[in-house]
Amino acid sequence: MSTPVICFGQQPCGILPRRFLYAKFVTARRLQREIGGEIVFFYHDSDHDPRETQTTLRHHKTDAPHTLNFAFANKLQRKFSPLFLKRIPADWQPHTARELGAYVAPRALEAFRAVRADNVADFCLEMYRAMGLLDGVRVVRSGDRAVREAACDIAECFVDVPHQGEIVRARLLDGVLKLHEGGSSYVTLAAQPFAKAQVSPTRDSRLRWMQSVIHCTHYICGAGEQAYLNPADAPEIAFVPRDAIERSDEAWAEFPS
Repeated sequence: MSTPVICFGQQPCGILPRRFLYAKFVTARRLQREIGGEIVFFYHDSDHDPRETQTTLRHHKTDAPHTLNFAFANKLQRKFSPLFLKRIPADWQPHTARELGAYVAPRALEAFRAVRADNVADFCLEMYRAMGLLDGVRVVRSGDRAVREAACDIAECFVDVPHQGEIVRARLLDGVLKLHEGGSSYVTLAAQPFAKAQVSPTRDSRLRWMQSVIHCTHYICGAGEQAYLNPADAPEIAFVPRDAIERSDEAWAEFPS
């Protein structure tokens, strides 16, 4: 039998990871103890939605929830650039550190101040690394040029293209590149050639695209994923629901001592 490859996927999902992502790490490590093999984190840093990185924490004294997020270089980048290309203004980190002290332990605040990253995806990943979540885990990034070039061809896709001085993630619809403004409103971009290294998957093509690179045997799926994943796209995978966790959309802020 082949060595198990236990995979789970997630966008950068907070300055500190949301609890549902922490639960995926826990589930993967539990499964690894049971069957052995390798853990792979499919880090979907090609996503462009700035809401993915919202971080909800509880105040030390009042327990009131408070939501933080990154600041972004400009409005166009905030809305449409991939997370691995969303630049962080220089004053965001020290400003946010002054807020964090009321919500996280000193060890977490120290780790936050120590991160050196100029884009959203790298910053999140370095925080997860500081928390020990990535110990023994292989990270595969959807924004990685080599990963994109190795992946299968997909018709349902986004394409990273230049637009007004930034790189934006445009949806390819009927051969036309478009930016989704909300609802039924789109901005149509000028036609331009693009290469495979600029292509990333949509929600519906993500599983097949990811699997063509990772070749996992087991996939840890969250509650949202269970609603839209099509197991027929990868019948060779055993799908494992992630472990339950309370307040799943809030941040996990525990650090090793």
